[in-house]
Amino acid sequence: MLKEREDYYINKDGLFVFTKEYHLKRGYCCQNKCLHCPWNFGKPKEKKQVKK
Repeated sequence: MLKEREDYYINKDGLFVFTKEYHLKRGYCCQNKCLHCPWNFGKPKEKKQVKK
């Protein structure tokens, strides 16, 4: 059973948004670029500065 505020919240547009805690309980990445993805799928990777 999902718990509001722990597993999800409803945003201003009326959509369900899953929390990081929910994703961790589920245990895998669905690769849908979720807002709170603990695996950072779809997030831009940091570019490393190379010293010359």
